[in-house]
Formats: sequence, C-alpha cells, structure tokens
Amino acid sequence: MKKYLLILLTGLLFISCDKDPDLEDHMLDSGLRFDQSVYEPEKFLVSYANPNPTPAEAQRPVLIAIHGYSASTFEWSEFRTWAGGRTDFAISQVLMGGHGRSYQSFKEATWKDWRQPIMEEYERLEQAGYQNISFAGSSTGCTLVLEMLANGYFNNRIQPRHIFFVDPNIIASDKILSLVGVVGPIIGYTEAEHTAGEAQYWYRFRPYETLKELRSLLNKVRKELQKGITLPPNTSLKVYKAEKDDVTDPVGAVLIYKGVKTSDGKTVDISMIPSNLHVFTRLEHREGTITTQDGDNQQQVFEDMATRLVR
Repeated sequence: MKKYLLILLTGLLFISCDKDPDLEDHMLDSGLRFDQSVYEPEKFLVSYANPNPTPAEAQRPVLIAIHGYSASTFEWSEFRTWAGGRTDFAISQVLMGGHGRSYQSFKEATWKDWRQPIMEEYERLEQAGYQNISFAGSSTGCTLVLEMLANGYFNNRIQPRHIFFVDPNIIASDKILSLVGVVGPIIGYTEAEHTAGEAQYWYRFRPYETLKELRSLLNKVRKELQKGITLPPNTSLKVYKAEKDDVTDPVGAVLIYKGVKTSDGKTVDISMIPSNLHVFTRLEHREGTITTQDGDNQQQVFEDMATRLVR
C-alpha cells in the first residue's frame, strides 16, 4: 500500500511539469556547447595523439579514464592536470556515447551506446600495439567497466593491468530511480542542481529515458555481482569510495568486495574515503568550500593510482 501511495504522490507532484525543458545557451544540454574531445580527440585520446607508438611507448602505461552518467571528460581533467608533464604514463579521457553533445543526443542514447567509445578506444590502443592498458572509472563509468568484465569482453584480448573505481555507481542513493518506469512518462525529465561552471560540463536535465537505461544497467551489474565476477589474470582492482555520498550508496562498495575476485580467488582492495562528495576526486566548480581534507583526499588517490600504474 505504501508503495502505491508513494507512486501516486510522486506522479501528482510532477504531473504539471513541462516534459520538454527550457534550455539556455550556456548549458551543455543546449547543443551549442560540445565536449572539446568531440572536436579535438587527439588532445584527449592516446590512440589519436600517438597512433604509431615506438616499442618503448607501446610498453608505457595508458590509463583510459571514464566519467559518469550525465557528465563529460571534464570529470577526469584534474587528474590530467595533476599528472602534468609526466612521461611515465599517458591518459585517455573517453567521452561516453550520447554525452557531451546535446539534450537530444543524451535522450536517444542507450547504456550500450554509452559503453561503445570505451571499447573503441581500447581496441584502437590494442591494434596500435599498446601492451599496458588500465582503466579508471568514476560513478557509472565504473558500472560500465564491471559490465564489460562480466560479459567476457576482455577474453582473448590484452588484459587490463589495473582498474581503479572512484565512487562506483552500483546502488543509487536517490530511490526515485526505482520508480522511473512508472513516473518517467509523466515527469519527462528530472533536473539536477549545478553551479554555473558545472552547467558547461554536465547535463542539467536528465530525460527519463536515460534514467531507465541507468536503472537497467545497474540492475544488470548487480545480478552479475551476485553471480560473481572474476578479474582477468594479472588484473588488479582498487575501489575508492566516499563514506557519505548522496548519489551512490556506500553499500555498492560492499557488493563489489563480495562479488569480484581476482583470478586466483582473492578479494579486491577497497578504501573508504572520509568525504561526502560524489566523485570526490573532482573538486573544480563545486558549490561551497573545498576543505583541506577534500584536497588531501584527491591528492592521495591520484598519487596511489600513479604509483600502482608505473610500479
């Protein structure tokens, strides 16, 4: 009874909403602002920047960095800035399919479309001869990598060396996602609160079609975790999870700990981070004060990732 009452109240709350949002020119949603990687992929993707590596370059670690749902390559830009002129590893910032372009592009894309550019970059690197490839995912970027692991994508391919997850999205903190199939056609979209800076790099409006895709992906990956996911040989997984996160439930880290094992049956490494920020490694353009602890969290994780990549 309570469930149906919640559905009714939610529907009544949003029934008068316009199903098509009003888009302003400064928003990513407008279609007037594209992620820079769309125009200049060579500045973001190693496969474009260096498609013919020397034997030494082919052995250098390449980290494919994947942002989360409704975000863009900007989510990993601070890691690239932090790495600066380092030459001991390279970073490929992948833009998920349907992201970084327009509200309509976002609305029409499935979660499999989101995943496609990740696989394309991996395959371009592999074909170019790169031998040392790793992944870093934030939020739903992590979920997509888990799905790739579960579906056997890496079978008969070069195995990833390291996988890093920042605030993996396994269980959404906002329980409205479970109701999207019922209230979605009524509300049309939901609206996120963004600062003016964030509006350039994140979709403010989330079409219910994309929320349904997100729910389907999360449900699929949770089922795979229940069955058990085994990492490829010689692949490590490190999870960094904020202790308090209003987007992803910390219980998701527990599901990964229980559901993912190394090829020799060992558990993966989980670090709980004293933070209440979602994707705590991204600090720029946030609203409010960034604390010393926030800065320390970011630096410590970046240093840990870099150390693991090159050792």
